[in-house]
Amino acid sequence: MQKLLLALTIQLAATGSALCQQTALADYVNTLQGTNSKHELTRGNTYPTTALPFGMHTWTPQTGNNGDGWKYQYHRKSIRGFQQAHQCSSWSNDYAVFSLFPVMDSLIVNEDKRAADFEHTNEVAKPYYYSVTLNNKINTEMAPTERGAHLRFSFPKGHKGNIILDGYTGLSGVKIHPAEKMVTGFVNNGRGFKRGWKSFFVIVFDTPFAAYGTWENTTGAIQQGNLQAEGKGTGVYLQFKEGATIQVKTASSYISEEQAKLNLSRELGNHKTLEQTKAAAKKIWNEHLSRIIVEGGTEEDKATFYSCFFRASLFSRKFYELDKNGKPYYFSPYDGTVHEGYMFTDTGFWDTFRAQFPLNALLHPQMHGRYMQALLKANEQCGWLPSWSFPNEQGSMIGNHAISLLADAWAKDIRTFDPAAALEAYYHEANNKGPWGPANGRDGYKEYNQLGYVPYPKYREATAKTLEYAYDDFCAYALATDAKQEKYKQGFAQKMFNYRHVYDSTTGFMRGKDENGKWLKDFDPIEWGGPYTEGNAWHWLWSVFHDISGLKKMLGGDEAFCAKLDAVFTEPNKVKVGTYGGMIHEMTEMVMANMGQYAHGNQPIQHMVYLYNYGGQPWKTQFHVREVMKRLYNASEDGYPGDEDQGQTSSWYVLSALGFYSVCPGTNQYVLGSPVFNKTTIKLENGKKFIITANGNSAENVYTHRAMLNGKPYSKTFITYQDINAGGTLSFDMKSTADQQRKLQPEDLPYSVSR
Repeated sequence: MQKLLLALTIQLAATGSALCQQTALADYVNTLQGTNSKHELTRGNTYPTTALPFGMHTWTPQTGNNGDGWKYQYHRKSIRGFQQAHQCSSWSNDYAVFSLFPVMDSLIVNEDKRAADFEHTNEVAKPYYYSVTLNNKINTEMAPTERGAHLRFSFPKGHKGNIILDGYTGLSGVKIHPAEKMVTGFVNNGRGFKRGWKSFFVIVFDTPFAAYGTWENTTGAIQQGNLQAEGKGTGVYLQFKEGATIQVKTASSYISEEQAKLNLSRELGNHKTLEQTKAAAKKIWNEHLSRIIVEGGTEEDKATFYSCFFRASLFSRKFYELDKNGKPYYFSPYDGTVHEGYMFTDTGFWDTFRAQFPLNALLHPQMHGRYMQALLKANEQCGWLPSWSFPNEQGSMIGNHAISLLADAWAKDIRTFDPAAALEAYYHEANNKGPWGPANGRDGYKEYNQLGYVPYPKYREATAKTLEYAYDDFCAYALATDAKQEKYKQGFAQKMFNYRHVYDSTTGFMRGKDENGKWLKDFDPIEWGGPYTEGNAWHWLWSVFHDISGLKKMLGGDEAFCAKLDAVFTEPNKVKVGTYGGMIHEMTEMVMANMGQYAHGNQPIQHMVYLYNYGGQPWKTQFHVREVMKRLYNASEDGYPGDEDQGQTSSWYVLSALGFYSVCPGTNQYVLGSPVFNKTTIKLENGKKFIITANGNSAENVYTHRAMLNGKPYSKTFITYQDINAGGTLSFDMKSTADQQRKLQPEDLPYSVSR
């Protein structure tokens, strides 16, 4: 497959040296995966991120205009900047951005005019290193640290070199220090920040400046020889001798310029060359990726797995820094002051509660525990639990899924927070509406409390909101039950069943209902929008994560339930655009996937293939999971079936390739599927290993037979977090025919609250 960057040879000793295996893993990753995206059709909506795991800042080439959410698009022919980035999604503009760009001979500062053409054959895109030789023969290289980067610009012999610092779209300030070969400054681009918020940067060069000055990108005005400036889009230009090769070290801080210098010294001070930074970053990524070692499968499978694992390892980003004594502290995006401790950002819980956080809980429980503390600190600082942090609360999408993260951590014995404080924060969230978007607080909470559902059309996406509120209320109930918080247990015990109020037994779907209890007229299950969020009735029927047993009962029992699941794939892949008024990219992606009404490119239905386990037909889960992985994922620029969404779609693949998935976060269960590899070793943070073996695995042998856990027969269709965290071995025999003779007992089925 083109551009998979699989022209590597993995030469392991016969004994399977762990060291050799580790040094190979980062080279499986293609950071161009999913970059071939447009407004009309996204194949990931990613950019070639150069960063360390969960790093505070990332770096990327920039093909789009300043302020354009489409930061890097594979079909573009030119690059105009190499920028510090934080973007979660092309649908929202970035923040704390500035860029550097090499320009040859004449000084050209305008972002359109300075842009230089390039070819993808001249790119190297790895987590630890990005390089491109532009068509004008200038070579740019980047290697990351957690809060900075090491860059190198190499100009052709006989040509003068210029480096342009662009202040991007908002307020910026710059100061040139010729004697120190240094530039310092700040940027303040982004939306909704507290007063005084800035991202301070320091940039140190290894080559003297031949000339310098400042410029302003809204007018293009240049001030030659000027050492200092501040204003909208203020930047710097630096000129160098002919044929120069210039190394650049940079780091940023949200706290102060002094902290930015400390970050630079701590992370890059010992690195004289870019090769040292590159080697250090590669070592970190190899160690990180080696937490999951896969064996067997094709080289293409490994490239897809580790590329997805890489993308899943970027979110949520660290938003804290280390002071001179090594203690964590942060500038709060919620109250605009500096606090001690940990803070994280750049994630939308509507996407990531489903798989990205359950994956982190499994692999990084210490970080996950710190994240739970940070959620409650955010609540203290702005009065609300976050729902979509970028880096402050944006309130995007629907639901109150911070409680899902908290309940899930508690169920998995990550108990770093006060459950009473968490439940009190959620109670406030569930019974009020905040000022920042539909998911800040609860849109329609009064009607939800009074009627048991959110009415449509009084509220947009009302049926989807009802379903997600009911799930969140279950999470509060589960946390309260386990933590013996009787007040909150009773408060949410009935609300978690509110999904029943939007189920229409005459059609067999969740539907929109008005304030008077009347169903929306002219119902068509393939019509998108209206009472649904980015989907239709086929997609939202299954959003009862916590009570599939109750959903089965409403649909008529196991056989009828599984038949309805089957129908998702057998229905024609047709679309009615509904209230969207035209085809949105999620619709196009579902049609292209050609899997009926199954729309894996968006989150609401991603768990649905695992639900056959609840209906006693696990072999259908095994078949469909492997089909989705095979047909909809790869490691190329077309590598995703829709928006990647802050690690969620990647985490779906990583968990599914292991052989299980988190259908209902807030419980300790992962529902079983079909592992991709012959052997997978998960290196747990507690020092133990959990090994999944799939004997006879192949592209045809997707069905599991004779499951064994630690050498004993295992009949359950799920495995618990505690089973995995204890270490051990889960083994399957894989065959090309389904095990339909297996008789499941009620205790073998995954959790349902009403069972």
